[in-house]
Amino acid sequence: MSDTQAFQPSEIERIMLTAPVIPVLVVHDIGRAREQAEALVEGGLRVLEVTLRTPDALEAIKRMNLVPGAIVGAGTVANPRELDEALAAGAEFIVSPGLTHNLGEAALQSGLPFLPGIATAGDIMRGLDLGLSHFKFFPAMAAGGVPALKALTGPFAQCRFCPTGGITEANASDWLALDTVLCVGGTWLVHEGASPEDIKASAQAAAALDAGAQATT
Repeated sequence: MSDTQAFQPSEIERIMLTAPVIPVLVVHDIGRAREQAEALVEGGLRVLEVTLRTPDALEAIKRMNLVPGAIVGAGTVANPRELDEALAAGAEFIVSPGLTHNLGEAALQSGLPFLPGIATAGDIMRGLDLGLSHFKFFPAMAAGGVPALKALTGPFAQCRFCPTGGITEANASDWLALDTVLCVGGTWLVHEGASPEDIKASAQAAAALDAGAQATT
């Protein structure tokens, strides 16, 4: 893609609306990457965010992409170099912990669906200047929780969010009840030593969460 005209905001919204929860995955055991993806997809969670926090992350994206129905993206993308690496690995969307002008421009030029992290009004304004309207609210709990996001959505009602960071099975529904929240990101779905059956059961429970915002967009 040669210019920012290739970027389609509707594509990231489509991904966000696929399921109420996006599993945020830190892959330590590359040998289990594909079976974990299979279990999540079978449980109803097709959108998978593989964070670039481990040496095997890029290889995990490649293996998870082999799972039918999976939509595999790269998370913790912090700069254009990591964006290029994720793109080469086959990432279908990009998630970042924050938003810089350089990363934003590179993401737009790539044409990939992009979900940048924001925590403040200034972050959102920077994103809007780039033509973005869909954001990851991160770190959601540390940044003030539901009250903080409610306050931000007052002046930025046109924006839509995926809160991530401190989201659990117990509090996910509180976030999903907000009209501006399309989905949440969570790490609780795949824990150390979890079997494929455990992961599938967790995914089924997460997929059944009520995403009230999805009916409003």
